[in-house]
Amino acid sequence: MRNIPESFMIFREELQKVKQEKRLLQMKYEKQVQEMQEELSYLKEQIASQHTMIENAIEYANQLEQQLNQHR
Repeated sequence: MRNIPESFMIFREELQKVKQEKRLLQMKYEKQVQEMQEELSYLKEQIASQHTMIENAIEYANQLEQQLNQHR
């Protein structure tokens, strides 16, 4: 049986390190994407709520304007 060259063993170790680093980076990236999606969802909810509030305020202002015009 032949001995495996030392350079191959070093290469294999380095390859394993790179694969592990890639897995860690991928997990970190996926976590960041998930956090950004959660933040985006929260911001969408906030915008929708503010939009509804503005619509209600405009509707109320229009009603007040109509009432004022009727009493003139």
